[in-house]
Amino acid sequence: MFEFKLPSLGADMDEGKLLEWHVKPGDKVKKGQVVAVVDTSKAAVDVEIWQDGTVFELLVEPGTRLPVGSVMATLLEEGESAPARKPVTLKGARKGEARRKAPPPEVAAEAVGVQRAAELAPPGRPRVSPAARKRADELGRDIARIAGSGPGGVVTLADVERAVVVPTAAAAAATPAAAAARQAEMRRTIAAAMSRSKREIPHYYLFETIPLARASEWLAGVNADRPITERILMAALLLKAVAITLKGFPALNGFYRNERFEPADAVHAGVAISLRGGGLVAPALHDVDSKTLPVLMHELSDLVRRTRAGSLRSSEMSDPTITVTNLGEQGVEAVMGVIYPPQVALVGFGRVASRPVVDEVSGELRVLPAVTASLAADHRVSDGHRGALFLGALRELLQHPEDL
Repeated sequence: MFEFKLPSLGADMDEGKLLEWHVKPGDKVKKGQVVAVVDTSKAAVDVEIWQDGTVFELLVEPGTRLPVGSVMATLLEEGESAPARKPVTLKGARKGEARRKAPPPEVAAEAVGVQRAAELAPPGRPRVSPAARKRADELGRDIARIAGSGPGGVVTLADVERAVVVPTAAAAAATPAAAAARQAEMRRTIAAAMSRSKREIPHYYLFETIPLARASEWLAGVNADRPITERILMAALLLKAVAITLKGFPALNGFYRNERFEPADAVHAGVAISLRGGGLVAPALHDVDSKTLPVLMHELSDLVRRTRAGSLRSSEMSDPTITVTNLGEQGVEAVMGVIYPPQVALVGFGRVASRPVVDEVSGELRVLPAVTASLAADHRVSDGHRGALFLGALRELLQHPEDL
């Protein structure tokens, strides 16, 4: 048997609130499957399981706030039999309310109603148990907006009660007061993480102007025959160039934990994404160096969309190995970033603008598109010499965009 604990979904997370379970006791789960939704100060995150197993007990009720590392459920390993054990009380449940006890008559009656709803509902109509429909009418809730957890997606009484007691992150932010409170909590979280970074990490900063004439021309050719929805943006090109360059500079890609550096085996680039209501999240795109540009562009667009919709996965929040921020669309010339612990580097890009640049082939002074790339790095792990070589290698790679 193994324990499923609330994971840290970023260095700035101390606790989270369980919004809902996607599994129940007896369900078989596979590694990477989403089993729960947890609300952090920044987003509602789909939490994935890290190994195969069978759910034995759910120990935490939706609506419960708990610290990182708390046991949320227990699971049986493959081939393991369930042990004989007394029922446990769900953490967050009312006192004396055990998980396994005979259901009261109204619950038993609803079970029959749920089964009939599953069998009799006409196609295209929401399937709702009679008890759930009655309670939704009493509370003035739109039953069509409540997700069902019963057989075949039937909306149960528990689903209606949960929708009232435990609103989703998006619903919680619907009122101005709730939105303001959530925004204030996010600002506190960001401030705590950035204060820790500046206090503990000895930053050094480097900047490099990178000509993008060849990259821009090459990208225009690639996009010429593509529909507008499938065009590759410069942001994806820069992201992949950073990932490929990092393979030769492992001291910039990894984590500083327990007084030592742990280089990462892959490049999982955290992409800094601004939220519409304010705030910042930097979820990971995995294995960026090994993906084609069309795939990377698709995943980048999807990540931005899901981040702003508050629909992220725990693996995207827990394992970025470096952060890349691009503020070019905001018109700034350069970025001096703050490293997100326990990472050891951050790469930033300003706007792509026409500048006087000496053409390296002809030696002539020309006006060409260029971007200022910046590197913020941890002096405990690397120094300015290695950082300068990294930016130089990045500059050279972007002169040969066909290699990306």
